[in-house]
Amino acid sequence: MTGEQTPPRTATPARAQAEGRSDAAVVRDALGVGVAVGLSGFAFGVTSAGAGLTLLQTCALSVLVFTGASQFALVGALAAGGNPLTAAAGAFFLGVRNAFYGLRLSQLLRLPRAVRPFAAHWVIDETSVVALAQPDRRSARIGFTVTGLSLYALWNLTTLLGALGASALGDPDAWGLDAAGPAVFLALLAPMLRTTLERAVAGLSVVLALVCHPLLPAGVPVLMAAFAAPAVLALHGLRGTGGRRTARTARTARDRTTRDRTDRTEGTDRMTRDEEGR
Repeated sequence: MTGEQTPPRTATPARAQAEGRSDAAVVRDALGVGVAVGLSGFAFGVTSAGAGLTLLQTCALSVLVFTGASQFALVGALAAGGNPLTAAAGAFFLGVRNAFYGLRLSQLLRLPRAVRPFAAHWVIDETSVVALAQPDRRSARIGFTVTGLSLYALWNLTTLLGALGASALGDPDAWGLDAAGPAVFLALLAPMLRTTLERAVAGLSVVLALVCHPLLPAGVPVLMAAFAAPAVLALHGLRGTGGRRTARTARTARDRTTRDRTDRTEGTDRMTRDEEGR
C-alpha cells in the first residue's frame, strides 16, 4: 500500500526562538541560585576552620558531603563541644532528606544509568527546587545540571577561600557567618511549606530544637527535632480516625432517623387504608 507520508514537522524560526528563550531563562535562573548559594560556602569555610577543622578536612567535607545544612550542623556541633558521633548523626539526619528528593527527581529527570551515580551527588535542596519548578523534562534537566555544576564549583572554591581567610577574619560568630548557611537553607525551605501538615512539622521541629538546646549536649537537639514528623503524622492520623468515627456515627444516626420516618409514614398509610377498607 502506498500513500503520501506526512513530512516531519520542522521548527519555525518563531518556535525555535521561543525554545531558545525558554532554555536561556532556565539557565539564568539556575545560575542565579547556584551563584547566590555558592557564595555561602565562604561562611562554611570560616566556620569550619573556627571549629578546629584543618584545611584538608574542611575542603573534604565540601567535596564529598556537599550538603550545606548537614555541613553546618556538623561543624556547629563540634564547635560547641559536642561528641563527634552525635554531631555526625545530626548531620546524617539532615542529609536523609536528599534521598527523598532523589526518588522524585529520578522519575522526573530519567537520566542515563551511567550518569546517575554522579548526578546523585548533586541532589540537594537547590538543585531539587530548580528542577521541580520546571514545566517539562528538558527544562528540568537543564536546571538541575546548571544549578549543580555552578553550585558545586563555587561552593568548593569559596569553602577553600573561607578556610584560608579564617585567621584574618577572627571569630566567625562576630561576623554572623555561622548563621549564613542555616539562613539560606530556611529561605529555600519556607516557600515549600504549602500545607498545614508541613507547616506543623516545621513549627514543632523548631520548638523541639529550641527547648532541647539548653538542656541537651550539642548535636542532640537536631536529633530530637527529627521526632516532629512522626509526632505530627501520628496526631493527624488520630484526628482522621476520630473524624471518620464521628462521620460514621452521624451517618448511622441519620440513617436511623430516616428509617424511623419511613416506618411512621408506612404506619400512617396502613392506618389510612384500613379506615378506607372499613
